[in-house]
Amino acid sequence: MLNLKGPTKILLIYTGGTIGMVKDYDSGTLKAFNFKKLLKSIPELNQLGCSIETTSFDRPIDSSNMNPGHWTEIANIIESQYEAHDGFVVLHGSDTMSYSASALSFMLENLAKPVIFTGSQLPIGDLRTDAKENLITSIQIAALRDKGGPVIQEVGLYFEYKLFRANRTTKITAEHFKAFQSLNYPTLAESGVHLKVFNENLLVSKHKRPLIVHKKLDNHVAILKFFPGLNEELLTTVLRTPGLKALILETYGAGNAPTDDWLGAQLSKAIESGLHIVSVTQCPGGGVIMGQYETSAHLQKMQVINGKDITTEAAITKLMYLLGSGVSHKSFKTVFETPLRGEMT
Repeated sequence: MLNLKGPTKILLIYTGGTIGMVKDYDSGTLKAFNFKKLLKSIPELNQLGCSIETTSFDRPIDSSNMNPGHWTEIANIIESQYEAHDGFVVLHGSDTMSYSASALSFMLENLAKPVIFTGSQLPIGDLRTDAKENLITSIQIAALRDKGGPVIQEVGLYFEYKLFRANRTTKITAEHFKAFQSLNYPTLAESGVHLKVFNENLLVSKHKRPLIVHKKLDNHVAILKFFPGLNEELLTTVLRTPGLKALILETYGAGNAPTDDWLGAQLSKAIESGLHIVSVTQCPGGGVIMGQYETSAHLQKMQVINGKDITTEAAITKLMYLLGSGVSHKSFKTVFETPLRGEMT
């Protein structure tokens, strides 16, 4: 344990990713950072006024290999340490961070403490790294207190001076430090000369209820992105995937889709047979407005689920969560279209 001044206790959870790597300058290769030497390597942490404990996956992984089993592993760590810590910082590779952070937002019901995901584009030991700032500020945000309680009471994602609601984020670039955006929901906090928190944008736990951790996720789901030239054979193959329970359609613009007879017939047949189909926009920002145009009215008529302004990352993880939770077929559409963790407007 790294003892710093102050009573606030933060647990740092390392799952893998660039932020936990340092460069071996003799060989030029990257190797895992020794988090037991965190305080020595980043002395600025002494100024945060909190105590930091660290834990990590037995085998840290590249985030491209992240799966629902790993999300459960993160949830288990938080559950087991929830009473002993005031906040959590999850270090994660950036490629699938929005998926993992969105999933955890649904898995952690009645969350009343901060769970902040962060990572970096460059290793922690690189000369121009963004890792140190992301790590230091994420811990600072997780340690924020007001009137005896945590300021942040939700799953957030911090990257390049901004804290976002995790289930509103999308990775937008592999090139720049400003890797993530939340195009449909405003920033929760911003780091500059001062750390500014936008309290009006935060989720606040109105009722003090015990944390419930949902560990059963059902990954019998799929995503199909519409494109000009999509043919009936491809759609049929996707819809006939063995065991498929839910499908996300990444539709055009405000939820528009081709009006070909074969497409409508295939989707209607699939919905009637029990498949949940969700429409989300393939645009980075904005959302689905069912029935605004003729090209979405046919989807509305056949009871396609309206994804509104949810991200694809949040939509797919919400589906896994709802399917795993055993939501009835009759109420599934209503529950999906209802904001559960601030994931849609």
